[in-house]
Amino acid sequence: MSTESDPLAHFRLLSQVFDAVLGGDERSGGPRPIVSESWQRSLAADIDPESRTPPVVYRSADLPDIREAHPLNSVMPLLRNTLVSIADEAMHVMLVTDAEGHILWRDGAAKLLADADGVGLFPGTQWSEDAIGTNAMGTTLAVDAPVQIHSAEHLVRTYHTWTCVAAPVHDPDTGGILGAIDISGPLHTAHPALVQLVAATAQLAENQLRVQLAIADERLRVRNMPHLASLRGGAGALVTPTGRILAGEPYGWWPERITLHEGSDRVVLANGREILVEPLAEGYLLRAPGPSTSAPAQRPDTALTLRFLGDGAPSVLLNGRSIPLTLRPAEILTALALHPEGLTAERLALLLYGDDGNQTTVRGEIHRLRALIGADVLQTRPYRLAATVDSDFGTVRRALRAGRVEAALRACTGPLLPRSDAPEIRDVREELAVGLRRAVLDTEDVDLLYAFAGHPLGITDLEVHDRLTDRLPLGDRRRPVVASRRTRLLAEH
Repeated sequence: MSTESDPLAHFRLLSQVFDAVLGGDERSGGPRPIVSESWQRSLAADIDPESRTPPVVYRSADLPDIREAHPLNSVMPLLRNTLVSIADEAMHVMLVTDAEGHILWRDGAAKLLADADGVGLFPGTQWSEDAIGTNAMGTTLAVDAPVQIHSAEHLVRTYHTWTCVAAPVHDPDTGGILGAIDISGPLHTAHPALVQLVAATAQLAENQLRVQLAIADERLRVRNMPHLASLRGGAGALVTPTGRILAGEPYGWWPERITLHEGSDRVVLANGREILVEPLAEGYLLRAPGPSTSAPAQRPDTALTLRFLGDGAPSVLLNGRSIPLTLRPAEILTALALHPEGLTAERLALLLYGDDGNQTTVRGEIHRLRALIGADVLQTRPYRLAATVDSDFGTVRRALRAGRVEAALRACTGPLLPRSDAPEIRDVREELAVGLRRAVLDTEDVDLLYAFAGHPLGITDLEVHDRLTDRLPLGDRRRPVVASRRTRLLAEH
């Protein structure tokens, strides 16, 4: 029987190699090359083989926001469906890290979680090689390839009774590493097929991210094509925030990607051409230097971006240019965005001022707003926006109607124009707040419910915190945060 097929014999052999190498016995053959090289990197980082556990970097209270912002958050349902049931049956835990090796997610066999806690295998800890030595998560991030680290191949003696397999997950946009997927468990659970399973799951995650990227690219392209069309045939391109070219004129003139530098208003292409860089609400517009590209009146390809959710000042971008705005014109733009067919002065007055609305007041406000955004954008008879309008409140509304609750919550940064008392604004503000709350409560997703409990619309909602208290497992590290807020809300009631 080979030592690989006998876990105990394999453990003894690896332990002998470990003791010999670290004891300075030059006659020892040493571990596998990938392990040997990892030990060298770890020792160079001053890792003590007698260390106990990895450093805790993130508090449990900080993790929900960190997870929500991480790109792998969107593929966690896939990872859970693929690996957690297998991990549970095989007495493993599934761990997912970010690119620096911080564990952000953990699922798996309940009986093993207490043991995992004892050795630092829980969210918030750092498992890079320079933090805790050779381990599957840290080493897979270091070598950018699937890795299995078994028993005494771990540099730190604490983990010699563990076996783990990990694979990196890459960003389909930049190619960089987003994080690692890991399966860890006791020695006797080691199986050679785990390497293929984890590597295949990482590829599935990358494929799903690639599909999500393609969808996001198309939406960004459609929303921002008016910016490119405004160049009237001049050389220009739409660029993602990471520098990928989504669309360009003339065809074949542009590279696949450019490098953008923070704050720079121009870039030099590989062919030596200098190109101007104009920031858009999302991404950039590149254009060749030349006369102003201001378009004549009645321009149908104007792009108008409205960001009116949350407590900040209303934000308006007109073809990528910021327009200073106060509350009243923001209310008018909201009403016109909600009624693309147009509104009469009488109807607009009713929506903004109620029964006491005055058409003369509305006409004065319209006159001032047209001076800000242009008569070609805000047209009359009826009042309407001659532009491609992209609004944050419209995005939330569409996501709710399509049943995409997570997307709606992600897009909603707070109430619509919270200082507005206009009847139309109040109605839509209530529609979005109630609709989002109801949609979240109707889901069975505890992570989504927890995210809403920390959202401006849910942080003072006692029912949400009651529901979370009922659904969060007793050992869940989020419970103290929820319990603390719930106690405060009960006291306020």
